[in-house]
Amino acid sequence: QVQVVESGGGLAQPGGSLTLSCSASGTIFTMNAMGWYRQAPGKERELVAETNSGGGTNYADSVKGRFTISRLNAANTVYLQMNSLKPEDAAVYYCRAVGYSAPRGPHFEYWGQGTLVTVSE
Repeated sequence: QVQVVESGGGLAQPGGSLTLSCSASGTIFTMNAMGWYRQAPGKERELVAETNSGGGTNYADSVKGRFTISRLNAANTVYLQMNSLKPEDAAVYYCRAVGYSAPRGPHFEYWGQGTLVTVSE
């Protein structure tokens, strides 16, 4: 079992910044990828940013140049630094953790409970 816990959401003004944190704990042999997704009301969940164990990153076009994902591999922790926030960034942000619980499996994929980001004057 793996627990994924996010923190850091809240209210920011347009143009402001927030940092989200996510830590995964439990039976983890390798963590292949950790990332952030978001879901706004009435919309589907979408990728925001993701990083893999090799340090590679992937960003949604809408956040490139404004958001930065970083990871502490040893701590199975990932951060999302969000700058120049826009009202359209408002959503519930979810952390996703993907990996293996043992050398030969099983593979896991867990999601956090979500943290709300509000962008408003």
